Amino acid sequence: MNKRAPTLELKNVYRSFKQGSQTVEVLRGVNLDIEAGEIVALTGPSGAGKSTMLQIAGLLERPTKGEIYLDGQKCSKLGDAMRTVLRRDYLGFVYQYHNLLADFDAVENVMLPQLIAEVPMKQAREKAQWLLKRLGLEKRFKHRPAELSGGEQQRVAIARALANTPKLLLADEPTGNLDPKTSEVVFAELLDIVKETKLSALVATHNLELAAQMDKVVRLQDGVLIGVRNEAPAVSKNFY
Repeated sequence: MNKRAPTLELKNVYRSFKQGSQTVEVLRGVNLDIEAGEIVALTGPSGAGKSTMLQIAGLLERPTKGEIYLDGQKCSKLGDAMRTVLRRDYLGFVYQYHNLLADFDAVENVMLPQLIAEVPMKQAREKAQWLLKRLGLEKRFKHRPAELSGGEQQRVAIARALANTPKLLLADEPTGNLDPKTSEVVFAELLDIVKETKLSALVATHNLELAAQMDKVVRLQDGVLIGVRNEAPAVSKNFY
């Protein structure tokens, strides 16, 4: 029986930028597999290229060299239209800043990606309400972003990322803009719902305690992915 392809595979990925007369190598031969249902923490110092790696994994940037596979499908050479379809149907994104639409309430913000995917209005509303309720926001359906706390706004952003039932969640410092206590609560809710829905996830974080809760921890340093662990390690300053 053929083994199922990883949800995400980065194979020998390079990304470089021109800076004046110099070439800056941000990623240098990155290799990573994320299996179905696996949650991987991406750590490393600021400026190491974690966001660039997530952008490439999310088909928002193209690698200079190398290949991206989603469920075994080669993606780096796909046209913009097909990449957009894959981002809509296959991927969910959560960023440090929630980027909610100010003129729409919580339910409407979570409905929007579904409506873009041509989900019927009633079904989109029911899914949005279910996700928000699952994240403890049943009393905030009609609140606009300005009426929500930082933690509540990020919960709405998480619900929006999950609205189209993606196979892979990409999160870039999803609790980095929250105070420590709120960060722990929101992150625990994020992990719970990811595990419950059997998603795969790649989560960039500086929070070592949060990283240690995931299935695997990898570190990006000097453009190279190192320190791959099959089990989350104990928090270690030397490792990170």
